[in-house]
Amino acid sequence: MAYFWVSGFSTILMLIFLVGLKSTKICLGDCNLYEGSWVYDPSYPLYDSSKCPFIERAYDCKKNGRPDTQYLKYRWQPTGCDLPRFNGREFLERYQGKSILSVGDSLTRDQYFSLLCLLSTSVPNLETNLTRVGMVSTFTIPKYKLKVVLDRNAYLVDIVDTAEGRILDLDSVQKDAGNWTGFDLMIFNTFHWWSYRPPHQPWDYIKIGNKQYKDFDRLEAFEKAVETWGKWVDANVDTNKTKVFFQGISPNHYNPEVWGEPKANKCVNQTTPILGSKYPGQYPTREMAALKRALSKIKKPVSLLDITGLSLLRKDGHPSIYGYGGAKGVDCTHWCIAGVPDAWNQILYCLLISS
Repeated sequence: MAYFWVSGFSTILMLIFLVGLKSTKICLGDCNLYEGSWVYDPSYPLYDSSKCPFIERAYDCKKNGRPDTQYLKYRWQPTGCDLPRFNGREFLERYQGKSILSVGDSLTRDQYFSLLCLLSTSVPNLETNLTRVGMVSTFTIPKYKLKVVLDRNAYLVDIVDTAEGRILDLDSVQKDAGNWTGFDLMIFNTFHWWSYRPPHQPWDYIKIGNKQYKDFDRLEAFEKAVETWGKWVDANVDTNKTKVFFQGISPNHYNPEVWGEPKANKCVNQTTPILGSKYPGQYPTREMAALKRALSKIKKPVSLLDITGLSLLRKDGHPSIYGYGGAKGVDCTHWCIAGVPDAWNQILYCLLISS
């Protein structure tokens, strides 16, 4: 009798090993994780957002009164393989005693709060703490001695206050870089704010080298800023101990003509994704080329979370009138949580378990 129990237990262990091996092969490159489509899955979402108290108001569509729920039921399906389901308990065990850092703008916050929800709801009655000091938020899970930090930094490079005005220095990250050391996993992002014009842009001049400009080509400035950040990575990050990711460009959906609904009000009342794997509108080719050029100059390994294409298909995933501004401000830029950012973190998880 004992023999059969041991034999059965060994079989279970072998099955677990084979499933893990299959997931690792998928995540190591047997499949392009970023090409695919969104498929309806009644087992989704991965968590109940009402049980995640950390979501900021701008992203908490359910709490803000969004009545439809179908947008929560879509799973990202790569072509030719299955993306492993996010396993929060396994993630916590893997990163027990470690620290994670997210740095970037409000789209980074989207991914950050999604990750907090995925982790905090994965184990029943899990004690968690979230504090904020200035622009830095720190989330901890004492049981696993895990720390997840968010540094709100829209440009990555420095904005310096001077007598003549606020200067965006494309050659320096020193103002915030002191917050970026000692982590085991780091995720960076910048893009959204580079197109902002007065009066919304938070700087008055751009500085490159010894020259100062009232304005500059924004895409060139963006590329230069990512290059400067990359030099910091090369000089300061031990990638044998720390994994570094760069979150790709998150798209918006303000032009309904693109998906054949010219009379629609931007992304309002969109309840389903664009079917198939091809977005009918324009892909940000120049912008992504600039980002990839800058990343290619980094000597140390930095992985791109190439979320652009899969997110372009989700016209239904934005807060629209169920965000911070309500009906007064239609938000087709950020993403509902639960929602699309969970897929970003699912891909991140896939890449992490392969290492």
